[in-house]
Amino acid sequence: MNNRSILTLCLTILVPVGCYLVLKHYSDNAVILPRKLLLDEVVTKEKNGKTTFDSLWHKTANVHLINQQGDTVSLYDIKDKAIVIDLFFTHCPSICPRLTRSMKSLQESFKTGGASRLKVDTSVVQFISLSIDPVNDSVEQLKHYADNFGINPDNWWLLTGDRDSIYKFIFEELRIDKLSSEPVDTGFAHTSRFALLDRNYQMRGRLGQAYDGLDSTSMGVLARDIGLLMLEKDRQKPSTLFTEIISLSWLWLVILLCIAIFMWLLNKNRKNS
Repeated sequence: MNNRSILTLCLTILVPVGCYLVLKHYSDNAVILPRKLLLDEVVTKEKNGKTTFDSLWHKTANVHLINQQGDTVSLYDIKDKAIVIDLFFTHCPSICPRLTRSMKSLQESFKTGGASRLKVDTSVVQFISLSIDPVNDSVEQLKHYADNFGINPDNWWLLTGDRDSIYKFIFEELRIDKLSSEPVDTGFAHTSRFALLDRNYQMRGRLGQAYDGLDSTSMGVLARDIGLLMLEKDRQKPSTLFTEIISLSWLWLVILLCIAIFMWLLNKNRKNS
């Protein structure tokens, strides 16, 4: 086999793999993910005479509260999911019922299964409705409210607990007042904004704000962003690119077919010569 034949064979093998890698690279980077919103600080580092800047994004601290089932739960009980949080109270006569319906629509958009038997997919996202009036919102009251709205508790918690802990969480951890165009009363955190946390408990969003639970367009963006966060690469994990290539049986079938055609043509040319 001469040098030209060897080059042709190499190209036959490398071109399909190269095309796949290029397409995968650009398709991965074509998606614009919701950006991180809460910057704690920028650390300056000096290494080998070069100055680098490292952004440290705020990680939401853990909090322990009680859900509508009477179970004590915590934020960090939720693993490897997106988390959506809204603020409400059960006797709210204005925006809270609308926010609850928006959250319910979100939960129902993550159903799986056949048309006749849909089931909530609990592996993707956890929904949390946090009472801003925990003194009046007992577990029994939350359960009654949940039943009235047909809330599925599998991945939707209505939470109550110590008022000071809740308000510290809202303003020091979620910092919802900094992510809203509307003023948020520190004494009664009544807002239509939905917070989105990623699997690392970091706040994410668009245009520097949380999502508006009263805006159907904003809720559509939120539903899409939940899915995007689950596709986001975990930079802490090693690359699986080589494993992915090995597992592409269809790609190797194409390569083998190309090689077979190449060898057939080569053999045919030899016989003709």
